[in-house]
Amino acid sequence: MGNLFSYAGKRVVLTGGATGIGAALAELLDELGVEHLTILDIKEPTGRCDRFIRTDLSDPASLDAALEQLTDRIDVVFSNAGVAATAGVRTCMAVNVAASRRLTDTLIDRISEGGTIVYTVSMAGNGWPAQIADITTLLAIEEWDEFLDWAEAHPEVVNDVYAFSKMCMQVYVMRRSYTAIRQGIRLNSICPAPVDTPLMADFRQTMGDDAINWAVSVQGNGRMAVAADIAPALALMGSDAAAFINGENLHVDSGLSSAMVTGLAFEGM
Repeated sequence: MGNLFSYAGKRVVLTGGATGIGAALAELLDELGVEHLTILDIKEPTGRCDRFIRTDLSDPASLDAALEQLTDRIDVVFSNAGVAATAGVRTCMAVNVAASRRLTDTLIDRISEGGTIVYTVSMAGNGWPAQIADITTLLAIEEWDEFLDWAEAHPEVVNDVYAFSKMCMQVYVMRRSYTAIRQGIRLNSICPAPVDTPLMADFRQTMGDDAINWAVSVQGNGRMAVAADIAPALALMGSDAAAFINGENLHVDSGLSSAMVTGLAFEGM
């Protein structure tokens, strides 16, 4: 059977690989023997990178130009790049949702059969069931600017744009994976709790220290995750070890989501 966790012989595309979770993943993929790693980011990475394409994921023209250069075989795509709510509604929804969707639609026919796309989402998107009707309506809008116009025009729906963008992605993964698997391609996401990356300052600004600190206190390990805690889950979902996993939003949060769903997180408050 061989090493199902190995990336030997695999060609990988990664967005957002210069810092944070993406940089940790690039380092791990190198250790796992990745054959070729292409990174799309607005910043140039300092770690393992066989090909860097400078890309502004908030700009569809920049993204399209980058994707046109990906003409070689692709085995795994990690749609990892993301921004916080401080970026504003339009940019946040563009980078966190529209770019991931465009990346998928463009590359899915170029991915080897048995390949996979893995998205970095968030447990902040766990509230999607309460907004499923609006999310479904929004995801039905295919045109880039029309999609963003709808988000800007519905502040009562979008509200916390970071959380809403991640709700959209959790639903997108479940919906798009249904058709993707029929092309032999798996789609999954990982959903971390707060992670100590360069974006944390933005999250503290928009969410507040109390909310962040409370979430960390509820987690089973009692500390904030670091990028190296999250990268292995991404690598797992992109590996052959996950060959029968599809349409899954995997919580990587040391039990925070479970504690919230069962109400245990709120005992004693």
